[in-house]
Order: sequence, then structure tokens, then C-alpha cells
Amino acid sequence: MKQGTLFYDNESGRYNFFYTDGDGNRRDYGGIHCGEVFEFRLNEVWIPARVEMGDDRKWYLVGLPGLKLDGLEVKAE
Repeated sequence: MKQGTLFYDNESGRYNFFYTDGDGNRRDYGGIHCGEVFEFRLNEVWIPARVEMGDDRKWYLVGLPGLKLDGLEVKAE
């Protein structure tokens, strides 16, 4: 499981995070894509979610469109 903190990557135009692999090396997740399912942590609970891009070209979590993505702790396969 890869775990890290979301940030907006201006170069790719996607939200991304860094994680530490099994050897202790820092790795780039490579960006979260539309429709990709991952988990985010809210009030110490891990919640499954899907990220999409709206007509306004802004990223959001399906079902939680007002939640700020920057700084969310996430984990993905």
C-alpha cells in the first residue's frame, strides 16, 4: 500500500503524492487519474473515494465536492 500527502502537481496537472517503498526509498506515485479509487483519511478514519475533474477543470472527490484536496493523507494500491 502506498501512502502519502496529496499535493497539486502543476507540471502534470494532476494531484499526486510521494510515498516510501519497502526499501525506504522515496517514490513518486505518478499522479491520480480521473475515476481512480483510493482512500483518504478524515477524522482518523480511512474513507474510500474517487477523484474526478469538474466542468470547471477543478479536481474534487465524488460525493465531497467541497473538501480541499491539498494536504489530505491518502493511500492507494
